[in-house]
Amino acid sequence: APAKKGRSKLVLVGAGLVGLLGVAYGAGLLLNHSDVPKGTTVLGVDIGGGTKEEGINKLEAALGKRAHAPLQLSVGGKKVQLSPDKAGLSLDSQETVRGAAGSDYNPVSVIGSLFGGDRVAKPVFPVDEEKLAVALTDLAGASGSATEGTILFSPNKVTPVEGKPGKGLDVRRSIYSVRDAFRAQVETGQAKVVELPVTSRQPTVTKAELDRAMKEFAEPAMSDRITIRAGGKEIQFGPARSLPQILSMKAVDGRLVEVYDKKAIERLLDGAFDGLMITKGDGTKHEVSADDVAFAMRDALLGKTPAERTKTIDLSGEG
Repeated sequence: APAKKGRSKLVLVGAGLVGLLGVAYGAGLLLNHSDVPKGTTVLGVDIGGGTKEEGINKLEAALGKRAHAPLQLSVGGKKVQLSPDKAGLSLDSQETVRGAAGSDYNPVSVIGSLFGGDRVAKPVFPVDEEKLAVALTDLAGASGSATEGTILFSPNKVTPVEGKPGKGLDVRRSIYSVRDAFRAQVETGQAKVVELPVTSRQPTVTKAELDRAMKEFAEPAMSDRITIRAGGKEIQFGPARSLPQILSMKAVDGRLVEVYDKKAIERLLDGAFDGLMITKGDGTKHEVSADDVAFAMRDALLGKTPAERTKTIDLSGEG
């Protein structure tokens, strides 16, 4: 009989505990009816107990600065910075909060919320790998000891410069290093310098390509002044002053292509074509811009006579 009484007491105690837990679970569900469950945290930031919008604002306020701070990188001992925005790296606060929102019916989480328990949600770090690869490719061209062949434009002079082998950024491997560095920076708030992997690099522009670019573009371009006309107005660009500010060449897959500095064109135009409108084929209009001037320059720079080196921007949209 005493044994039965002991078992009965245990059963009663067990039933009581189950009942209390049931009451606590019900209370937790009743009290925790917000969009983002109470006690929800992301990287230590409490975003719970309110609407999704409030959660997003809390996350941005706490981690936004970290997510936009430039990454501190090192390439072959040379320190460089990389903007997360430019590199396609971000903390997606909306997706993070959306993933953390909604009711959590897990009894441990529900009852824990009554006593200040945490519900940890994972941050969402989307990566635009194409954008990141482009940013790292640009970085590779500006860092490391390897140099690419190019042509320098100076007053009345063009100079071919051969590239030199050396160490350069390993773009493919660096994608993973930069991605991890960004996540660590957001998680810890510390902008540590991250050494990126390098590899031996050879110039892609050959001597033959330098000779071709000199003969086919650089030398003709700088042989004399050019004249660009539009709407009865005209402006000249010459090899002594203007053209060296505008022209450069860059390597693209082993081939040198000309580059026109649109800001330099805008500055040198100094309002020469202000007010002149171009009517496009679809009927829309826009003011003559540096892009239009650069397009006209392409043919003019290859001309051999003054007439060939004079080009008119067609304002009608029919040319």
